[in-house]
Amino acid sequence: MKKRSQILIALLALVVVLVGCGGNGGKKEAEGGTTEKPAAKEVTIKVGASPVPHVEILNSLIPVLKEQGVNLEVIEFNDYVQPNVQVFEKQLDANFFQHVPYLDQFNKDKGYDLVKAAGIHVEPFGVYSSKIKKIDELKDGAKIAIPNDPSNGGRSLHLLAQHGLIELNEGAGVEATLADIKNNPRKFEFVELEAATLPRVLGEFDIAAINTNYALAADLNPLEDALLIEDKNSPYVNILVTRPDNKDNEAIQKLVKALKSAEVEKFINDKYKGAVIPAFD
Repeated sequence: MKKRSQILIALLALVVVLVGCGGNGGKKEAEGGTTEKPAAKEVTIKVGASPVPHVEILNSLIPVLKEQGVNLEVIEFNDYVQPNVQVFEKQLDANFFQHVPYLDQFNKDKGYDLVKAAGIHVEPFGVYSSKIKKIDELKDGAKIAIPNDPSNGGRSLHLLAQHGLIELNEGAGVEATLADIKNNPRKFEFVELEAATLPRVLGEFDIAAINTNYALAADLNPLEDALLIEDKNSPYVNILVTRPDNKDNEAIQKLVKALKSAEVEKFINDKYKGAVIPAFD
């Protein structure tokens, strides 16, 4: 009898232990103890950009994207070729420095298929001088520097034509070249140079057509220093560019959303005061 009692007590003790273990396991599971998912792994995306305003805009988003699990690495470039080459070769995930006409021409020339991820802002293109204060002071035979890439060269010529300095052939598109000049009555001399060098050689010319990002980097204020400038309806919206296989990537889409946010709109308006204009699409 005594032996049976001892066996019964032992069995009851075992049941209590098992029930207790089951209860604790259930509690941990309910609290996420044993089934807790590991923290989402941070993703790094590398974006190439020209210094002003692109790098500055992207840098303002680093902490914002960090909170969303995206480590934004911004790589600065001072040319208009390598950012596209490196995106195509998958050394970069995206770039931010160009407009659609430039991208279209680059894709055509290189056989690339890079795509626009989003339109962000317009940088009104301007004509500058260190020799004259007003465009009316420009003399016949003046020496004029313009960018040597097709889209920005064409952009320069259209701006000059818009203000009556030259006349272009009818139908000359965004890729207009010097060969499209139909009439140059004042015998201006045109010199084509790499866009990034134009601010540095401004003193060697009577006027030069300069991209706003390079003008800003050279401490030229487009609203105060430009003799001629595009208006807000410019079709040359600066865009975020990536590869087709990367366009719908979650991290890229987070970057797109951040770039098109009210915070970035305020950053652009406050910092550049009209020299850069938000143009989200």
